[in-house]
Order: sequence, then C-alpha cells, then structure tokens
Amino acid sequence: MSQLYFTPGPAELYPTVAQHIQTALAEQVGSISHRSAAFRKIYQHTDEQLRALLNIPSSHAILFTGSATEIWERVIQNCVEFESFHCVNGSFSQKFYDTANDLKKFTHLFEKPLGQGFDYDDFVKVTDGTTEDTSGKVKIPDYVELVGLTANETSTGVQMRGVDINKLKRSYRSKLFCVDMVSSAPYHSLDFEEVDSAFFSVQKSFGLPAGLGVWIVNEKCLAKAESLKAKDNVIGSYHSLPSLWKNYKNFETPETPNVWNIYLLGKVAEDMNRVGIETIRRETDAKAKKIYDFLEKTEGYEPYVKNPDHRSPTVAVANTIESSKELIERIKKEGMIVGSGYGKAKDSQIRIANFPAVSMEQVERLLQAMKPV
Repeated sequence: MSQLYFTPGPAELYPTVAQHIQTALAEQVGSISHRSAAFRKIYQHTDEQLRALLNIPSSHAILFTGSATEIWERVIQNCVEFESFHCVNGSFSQKFYDTANDLKKFTHLFEKPLGQGFDYDDFVKVTDGTTEDTSGKVKIPDYVELVGLTANETSTGVQMRGVDINKLKRSYRSKLFCVDMVSSAPYHSLDFEEVDSAFFSVQKSFGLPAGLGVWIVNEKCLAKAESLKAKDNVIGSYHSLPSLWKNYKNFETPETPNVWNIYLLGKVAEDMNRVGIETIRRETDAKAKKIYDFLEKTEGYEPYVKNPDHRSPTVAVANTIESSKELIERIKKEGMIVGSGYGKAKDSQIRIANFPAVSMEQVERLLQAMKPV
C-alpha cells in the first residue's frame, strides 16, 4: 500500500513531482552539461520562479549547494572573520552554532530551553547608536559580524516569526543576518530588502527528493567574503561565495550540480506561484490550526510548544502518552507515516509535517487515525 508521508524531511513529494520527472526524462535533463545553454535556461527559470515566490530582490543571488548543512559552513567561512551570534533552542540551531565553533570563531550564544522561542522583544533595540532600557533583554554585541537565526527549529517545532526576524534586523542593520528556513520556506515571509542571507533544503516544504541546498545571499555578504579573501582568510575553494557568485552571473555552477533537482525545484516553484504564496500560507495556517486544536482537545496528546505564537505552522510536535513507537506503527497501518520525536524525545513525541504537499483532507484523515483506541 502506498504511504502518505507526514515526516519532517524527507517528506511527501509535491503532487506534481512525478509528472515533472517524466518530462525531465523525456527531455534528457540527466544528460545535459552544466556548461550548456540548456542548463543555463533551467537555472534561470528556477531563479525567476523562486524570486517571484519568495519576493527576492535583485541584490540577492540564488546559489545551489549539496545540502543546507553545507551552507552553515559556507556562511561562517565567508561572512565571519572573528565573531558570530547565535540564537539556539533546538538541535539544528545548536548545530549552526557548533559549526561556527568548529571553524574557530568567537561565538556568542543566546539560548532558550527546548520548546521555547525567540521574539523581537527579547532583544535590546539599537538604532543610530541609541538603546532602550536594557533590563532583562539581550544585546547583540557591537563586534558581532553575523547573527544566525532559525526561522523554524525542526527538532522541536518552534518558530521565530518572520515579523520578529524582520524587525530585529532593522534594529541591527550594520550586522549580517542569516536565517535558517530549512523546514519553513516558502511559508516564512522574510524581508529580503533587510535580511542578508537565508537558506533551505528541498526535501521538506518544497516536497522534492533530497540532495540540494538553496542559498539566498546578498551583495553585502559577497563584499564581506571578498574582503576576507583579500586578507588571506580561508573562505573555501570552489564553493566559496565569490566562486559561486561568479558562476551564478552566467547561471552556471562551479561544478556539476544536482541538475535534476534544480530542474524540479523550478517546476514546483512555478506550480506554487500558480497557486499563490498567500494561498499557500493561508492553507498552511488552516491545517496547522486543525492539528493544534486536535492536540489540545484530544486525550493522550498535548502540543509540546506551549506558547501559540512560537508554534511552528509547518512542523507540529506533540507529546504523547502512548509510546510514540507504537503510535507511529498504528498510524502506519492506516497508510500514513509521521515522524518520531528528535533525539532524546524520540520515544515520547511525534512530529507532524504540515507542508504544502499535503491537503486539508489528508490532515483530517491523519487526525482520525491518531484518535485513541
């Protein structure tokens, strides 16, 4: 029996992917050179569709890597000479922070307990050299070059709302802001006139096979990388930001990339543009409300994230009384697969992906299967 995947990545394939794979086979996409006009056309199409979907201005490039995990390293190498600042409240934001430490940067940490999120009001606002009352709030240090934020912590189902990210950047305009939106793009609305860099992988909300990272990055980051290179800092080799950007200007890549997934991403982004990003966000919110209402009202469940403002619309995490392993097996018998809790929470939580690939009717079917026996 075919399974329906509510796992937080890899996830259910977007409904049109199978059709696009057939077209790619017919067009022999897997055989073309990454130095060919055919590939440049594919790259340009994907660039245009993502730019329209996420409202990305011309000041930003859209670059491709092997994974989102790789981008943690590229960002730190290319945008930080000495100091970075990280908001950590889960395993993936922790790994971004750990990457900076591994690369021998001086790291500042603002940490919250698992299940709790960050708001604009957690921070001291700094504008034109003036600050507000600092009591009980965190100030991003003056010498920090880059601020690393996680829009959607996949391990715990906690979001930092786009409005808070955008407002925080406006209070610290001199610093580079990089946002991990791995499991929330295209849902999260970021102001790319302000946010310098963001990244995601395609096997989550875009509903594609794994194997492609997408790095959205602006000219300020490029200038920083070039200044570091001029000082003989190590910023990487063929996947350094200047190298990626130089090739991007011709819609090429430094090496043979995942041409299949770049092609598929462009097609799925085009499909999403036909639906409309506001419709996608509205439908995501409606499905999320249905899921969280069920978790709050059904015996044996509770939302892990207590503050509704911090609950992720795209990855809902639930505490379960029933063994999560037994629950997952029970749901699997009904033709659906949900994710287990992450790390130490594996046996006491489940994670439900609420990506655009699944419909309201499918969510309702899942919740029916989740009812206590």
